[in-house]
Amino acid sequence: MDSTSRNTHINKYALACALLASTNSILLGYDIGVMSGAVLSIKDNLKISSTQVEILVGSLNVCSLIGSFASGKTSDMIGRRYTIVLAAATFFIGALLMGLAKNFGYLMAGRVVAGIGVGYSLMIAPVYTAELSPTMTRGLLTSLPEVFITLGILLGYVMNYALSGLPEHINWRLMLGFAAIPAVGIAVGVMFMPESPRWLVLKGRVDEAQKVLRNTSGNEDEARLRLEEITKAALDQTTCGPNGDTWKGQGVWKELLKPSPLIRRVLVAAIGINFFMQASGNDAVVYYTPEVFKAAGIRKRKNLVGVTIIMGLAKTSFVLVSAFFLDKFGRRPLLLLGSIGMAISLAVLGLGTMFLEHSSDKPTWAIVVCVIAVCADVSFFSIGLGPITWVYTSEIFPMRLRAQGSSLAVSVNRLVSGVIAMTFLTISNKITFGGMFLVLSGVMTVATIFFYVFLPETKGKSLEEMGALFEKKDTESSKVIEMSER
Repeated sequence: MDSTSRNTHINKYALACALLASTNSILLGYDIGVMSGAVLSIKDNLKISSTQVEILVGSLNVCSLIGSFASGKTSDMIGRRYTIVLAAATFFIGALLMGLAKNFGYLMAGRVVAGIGVGYSLMIAPVYTAELSPTMTRGLLTSLPEVFITLGILLGYVMNYALSGLPEHINWRLMLGFAAIPAVGIAVGVMFMPESPRWLVLKGRVDEAQKVLRNTSGNEDEARLRLEEITKAALDQTTCGPNGDTWKGQGVWKELLKPSPLIRRVLVAAIGINFFMQASGNDAVVYYTPEVFKAAGIRKRKNLVGVTIIMGLAKTSFVLVSAFFLDKFGRRPLLLLGSIGMAISLAVLGLGTMFLEHSSDKPTWAIVVCVIAVCADVSFFSIGLGPITWVYTSEIFPMRLRAQGSSLAVSVNRLVSGVIAMTFLTISNKITFGGMFLVLSGVMTVATIFFYVFLPETKGKSLEEMGALFEKKDTESSKVIEMSER
């Protein structure tokens, strides 16, 4: 592309749209953060077992699989913008059900509905932002959903701390029901956003797409070049062409399930990074940190919640650092730094927790080491896997496969997240928390090798240039295989 498209200045209109779309992600973050404290009161108030706690916590992630799986087809049919509205509306209903729940069954029903809304939002916010963003600031703008997830987690921690002094039959209902308020604001705000220009081109609404591109580009020449690239890609990738509005995502699943070598490599990269994002155990660490430190010797509930606030501040600080440097240093360096840092942090946390589990006096220095290790783990996650998973997943698929390909990858993300959340306590009871953290450290070591081998750098490439990037990698792999056979 021409240098006009290489403008590193942040377009204010694109930033405003990305911020509005990404606020949807605050709902998931809030649930993750608030459940870590709410579950302590729920367990006592409703007299549920540890297994029921795991099911309650993990059910949102498992049910979000439904939303993330359906979101691709939905967004191809009704558009990216209305899918974001649907996500917020669904979560709103789920939050109300949870806040008004009279028993465990009603609470689970609310988790199921909220989970579907979360699944929709996790896929659609990064895809919408990636399709709207100029190339040179796409990393920053597309990482904003993770920024809002992290802010939501911090908000959840603060609400835990503020409401923890209320009676246990009231505080958890307020904690969970509060999420309905931002859901309304998000649904209203999104109505003022434009539609994705790439979706508009696929639907034959080129004039509307051109108007959006003018607003989100640095100048008229950049907007024209972006429109030419998008239109050419649409003509190459759809049988309907950009002059008809009959394309609704048909034929995409056939291409995803029987992929060409290029699409297979894209799928491996997208599914792999989403798998390792959740196999890292980050969500479970956030959910169950109070349980971990309760076992480590911190008994007072206020102190347990206080530790989670410290962790939330660390997460928030480093996700902002990553967002602002993604377009400068690239995806691969920050991803590798984050995964290596997580492997080391989890190893330290595992050894520290093992020491505390076998120590009768629970020395303060060991507890401090574990707190630092937890903060380091979530910080390195926020530098690497946290934001980059959403950026990478939303930018590497070809235009006609982007929504449904991303939904497939995010579905894997949600499935693994649910499995980890619903088995973390059970496995930890068998092998101890220390053993669990050492296993997760091993997982992150494998993840680092995977990222190094399978994920090419995408910094500075337009969405339409991704195919050539992965074709190049395929060619290199073929040459290596041919040389080894000789």
